Amino acid sequence: MTNEHPIQGLMSTAMQNIKEMVDVNTIVGDAVQAPDGTVIIPISKVGFGFVATGMEYGQKINPPSDAMFGGGSGGGVSIKPVGFLVVGQGQIKLLPVDGATATPIDKLLEMIPELVDKVNCKIQKSKEEKQAKKEQQEQEKQEASKDQIVKSVDVE
Repeated sequence: MTNEHPIQGLMSTAMQNIKEMVDVNTIVGDAVQAPDGTVIIPISKVGFGFVATGMEYGQKINPPSDAMFGGGSGGGVSIKPVGFLVVGQGQIKLLPVDGATATPIDKLLEMIPELVDKVNCKIQKSKEEKQAKKEQQEQEKQEASKDQIVKSVDVE
């Protein structure tokens, strides 16, 4: 008989099976190229659960002999598609499978280009308004100085 405890056999078998299931292609799938050159990469969320238990019961008559052992192990895998990473046309986008799975950070990152455009438009509009106001003030000054010149000529 070996000195190995029966729970070690359960654990070894379970861990070996988990090693066979774990693969990077489970999370980041194989890339697919579309006819226009766009590359689409599926992204998944993978979760593993594992449990093993065992106990010895009964009486050991002689200390070197084995007591009775009962045990078991189990595991589960959950694979949930998250989205597709689309690379092409000078852009990289993550297209979620379900809009509800997008995190607030993902939504914020998607809104940044639009926000930058709006800020740039506001800044440009503000500059144009300041320039127009400045031109109007200068025009009013010129008209006021013309009026003053005309009044001084009329007085003489």
